[in-house]
Parts: sequence; C-alpha cells; structure tokens
Amino acid sequence: MNRSNSLKNKEARGANFRIPFKYHSTKTLSTVFIVIRATKNRSEKMSEDFQYNVIKLIEQDPEISQRELSRELGVSLGKVNYCLHALIDKGWIKAKNFKNSSNKLAYRYLLTPKGVQQKTVVAANFLKRKLAEYEQLQLEIESLRQDVEQLAVQRQQASEE
Repeated sequence: MNRSNSLKNKEARGANFRIPFKYHSTKTLSTVFIVIRATKNRSEKMSEDFQYNVIKLIEQDPEISQRELSRELGVSLGKVNYCLHALIDKGWIKAKNFKNSSNKLAYRYLLTPKGVQQKTVVAANFLKRKLAEYEQLQLEIESLRQDVEQLAVQRQQASEE
C-alpha cells in the first residue's frame, strides 16, 4: 500500500496519523512528528449557519465568485473555497465552468435537488436557533428592565433619606 492510499484510508476512518517533518538546526538534523486528526468530510467543520448563508447567496446569484462570497460573508477566501468543496462533496451544489466566459476560472454554482432539500432543512434549523436566541434576549431585556427599575427606586429612596 503506498503512502497516499494509507492516508486516504485513515481519513475515511477518522483516525490520527503522524507525518514526519525534518528540519535542520545549526548543528543537528531533527525529525518531528506532526499529529493530524483526519476528519471524515469537510462539512464536520462548518457551521450550519455558514452553510445556509453560502447556499442562500449562491441561489440568489449562481455566477457569484468565491471572492464576492468572501466579501459578502466577511470570511477568508480559503474558508469560502473549503465550504464550496464541502458542499460539492455532499452533493448539494455543482460547479460548472462558464462556456462564454473570458475568465476560464469562472464558475456557475448550481443547487442540486438534494441541495434544495437540504437548504430547507438547514433553513428550518437556522430559524429555530434564531427564535430561541430571540426569546432568550427578550428574557434578558425584561430582567435588565426590572434591575434598572429597582436601582432607580433604591436611588430615589437613598436621596430622600
């Protein structure tokens, strides 16, 4: 089994593997092992909110560039690239080259039927989380209002004394 197949098999199992890294100091040659935790797929590292926002922007403008996605989402170009590849790996989007594009690196991103279905699921989860956050904020605001009212009453009582 060659080295690359060994790494791919470990990635499929989600195992740890060690990569030797040799470096020269002024007097000796040393080997350090870098331990990497392989993940089964890219999507394990992406939040559902981020996936939803990427899918939403792609649905609005299939010809959007990675650089434009990066600007819109306020993240690095590398993170956008990573996310797009993960969504392609999951079968949620397809990337196709423009036929009439002068820029041969330009792609059109298309939601697949599976992507449309998953967007619905992700959107529902997104909405549930945002509603829960909203309800929590309402409770905190009410608690703060009560605290402010109590402090105002205490202040008034202290000034009357």
